[in-house]
Amino acid sequence: MPDLKKIKSLLEIEKKRLLEELAQLNADGQPSPERREGSPFGKREEEATESLELEKRLAMEKRIKEQLTANDDTVRKIDSGTYGICESCGKPIDPARLEILPTARRCMNCKKSPGKNAKNR
Repeated sequence: MPDLKKIKSLLEIEKKRLLEELAQLNADGQPSPERREGSPFGKREEEATESLELEKRLAMEKRIKEQLTANDDTVRKIDSGTYGICESCGKPIDPARLEILPTARRCMNCKKSPGKNAKNR
């Protein structure tokens, strides 16, 4: 079994980093007051650019929030004593897999199996 204190410590560091990244993303997401001058498309070009930037920011925000949720779920599992147990089959997850991906929820056999929810790690 992996060193749970070490994993929990790494997860706390990662959570802090993700929260800082989310805060920075939200701060950067404020609309820019500058306008593009001389473009033949004017306001439409600006709106399209702003829309694209918003979509990218929302996708990044969603990814960060999913990582935070996985991080919090993993800490809860460590605290409850269920860390390292596959959510699909109930067997232990290989410690080497947990070392690489501490938030893994499924063993490699279940991860590879067709018909299983491929979204889960």
